[in-house]
Amino acid sequence: MGKLSCRSLCCMGPPRAASPAGSAVDATAGVRVKVSDRYVEIKNGIFELTLSNPDGIVTGVRYNGVDNLMEILNKEDNRGYWDLVWNPPGQKTGIFDVIKGTEFRIIYHDENQAEVSFTRNWDPSLEGKAVPLNIDKRFIVLRGSSGFYTYGIYEHKEGWPDFGLGETRVAFKLRKDKFHYMALADDRQRIMPMPDDRLPPRGQPLAYPEAVLLVDPINPDLRGEVDDKYQYSCEDQYNNVHGWMSFDPPIGFWQITPSDEFRTGGPLKQNLTSHVGPTMLAMFLSAHYAGDDLSPMFTNGEYWKKVHGPVFMYLNSSWDGSDPTMLWEDAKVQMMIEKESWPYSFALSDDFQKTEQRGCVSGRLLVRDRYIDDGDLYASGAYVGLALPGEAGSWQRECKGYQFWCRADVDGSFYIRNIVTGNYNLYAWVPGFIGDYKLDATLTIASGDDIYLGDLVYQPPRDGPTMWEIGVPDRSAAEFYVPEPNPKYVNRLYINHPDRFRQYGLWERYAELYPDSDLVYTIGQSDYSTDWFYAHVNRKVDENTYQPTTWQIKFNLDSVSPGSAYKFRVALASSARAELQVFFNDKDRGVPHFATGLIGRDNAVARHGIHGLYWLFNINVDSAWLVQGMNTIYLKQPRNQSPFQGLMYDYLRLEGPCGC
Repeated sequence: MGKLSCRSLCCMGPPRAASPAGSAVDATAGVRVKVSDRYVEIKNGIFELTLSNPDGIVTGVRYNGVDNLMEILNKEDNRGYWDLVWNPPGQKTGIFDVIKGTEFRIIYHDENQAEVSFTRNWDPSLEGKAVPLNIDKRFIVLRGSSGFYTYGIYEHKEGWPDFGLGETRVAFKLRKDKFHYMALADDRQRIMPMPDDRLPPRGQPLAYPEAVLLVDPINPDLRGEVDDKYQYSCEDQYNNVHGWMSFDPPIGFWQITPSDEFRTGGPLKQNLTSHVGPTMLAMFLSAHYAGDDLSPMFTNGEYWKKVHGPVFMYLNSSWDGSDPTMLWEDAKVQMMIEKESWPYSFALSDDFQKTEQRGCVSGRLLVRDRYIDDGDLYASGAYVGLALPGEAGSWQRECKGYQFWCRADVDGSFYIRNIVTGNYNLYAWVPGFIGDYKLDATLTIASGDDIYLGDLVYQPPRDGPTMWEIGVPDRSAAEFYVPEPNPKYVNRLYINHPDRFRQYGLWERYAELYPDSDLVYTIGQSDYSTDWFYAHVNRKVDENTYQPTTWQIKFNLDSVSPGSAYKFRVALASSARAELQVFFNDKDRGVPHFATGLIGRDNAVARHGIHGLYWLFNINVDSAWLVQGMNTIYLKQPRNQSPFQGLMYDYLRLEGPCGC
């Protein structure tokens, strides 16, 4: 069975726990814990972790001869911390909350392991002032391990006040005088700007605060580039290891996430990773590239409990600082070790289930589309997963429970392991086919279960033969035309890069390509890789004025079957406060033949994504709307208050009547 794993996986020698550069290292030393009024210090002969008492903030990490890898210029509560954003009912603006414990406990300590807890409990006297959650932050240090683990247990008790949760994560802010090189994939790593470079006069703000043009950076080699943390976002399925490297001394500080089970929105959900600071994030829940659909609301006093993590903060070092790839390659090996060790046997909370407490589900997924093949097809490479019960496709908006995903083998076989006990639906989608599969039955997973489902058959939406199609049904707009960036707004990392869509300002290139009239795509002549712009955006007229745009699809019909039903299927890869209106051969009629209404808040255009959430619209087409000869479908996006209102298409298909 295929795995969801880092694309940059490689095979290499054993990892280096630590290579001392002027410091004594004893990898066999036992774990020691020292508790004082203000601090908790945990060390194991390789590194030393300092946490504030009872807050549970990471104030210091001593390693490889460096007294503190955390940013010593920051206040102690602004170095390594858990945080969240929440809002009481009726309040739109989120409240940012750095989670500080009020009680410290040693959960367990011996020579081989230390696990400590920092808890913050809610009571009714805090209503409206604090998020109604009991939070238990845990930190673990193991003997011989070059790094530390952290996880958090969040609990909303029955009858407690309603609230919304917009984001929760762990953030680490490292020393800016040491860590200048950032990596999150083999082909996504570079020397980064300094935080001072983002401030005037060194940096010039662009269309939104996160994007800055480097006018006079401290490192002159970066002059003229754009910096934006969203250029380093990553789908969760590939977001397993990222972090920073120091050259003097050669040290890596990495954030490794060994499982996606506690992250929301499924494998395609995009999240922030590392960015200028130097900052490193472990994102558990966010609305990025999705909008409020991925911000859970807790209502009517519902009970909720969830374990976020554990995630691993890995430290490595080498003798030679001239080649940063050495530390990166080692971090990838460690990432695979962590993934293979999941679920961890050493995390001691009863709420974190171990291997023997979990279950497994397997089977084979087939695709039945008689207009493609008379026989059932293997759902090769299908995404198959378990998430809380809901409608088909609801997993991409699910944000309260756990999710468990795998990729099917070439013959459609899948095996989902280590599933936390509970009730789930089984969901799937198959690259190359539109729509979503859901197994009708609810699956109840009990400890030790190994459920074999046999052959499952997905019948994707289909009413008739394909008359024409545009794009590839893969929930992304990457196959369409992504323009070169404006030379004034370049991130050099993404020049001639597969992720060229991550360049800043590409939305403005549409008006330059189509200054007076909009895109026209002719079936049989046009090529979607060069003639279909990656995003259906507004046309900029002047600084604050934007014009709606209407694209055209022209196609010829040799004949039209009177009284027959045609079907127009439109799969969207993204929508940001946009609307799709569809007109068949009559763009001036008062009411469109089809309209989605205002949909989506994923902001993928502005955030350099190539997709957000997936939408599928199946439009019945009356034969009276079509003509023999040349036809035109008009696709209008009428919302024009902002340059970032727009759509991305995944795939479009016109189906003819049965038997035509």
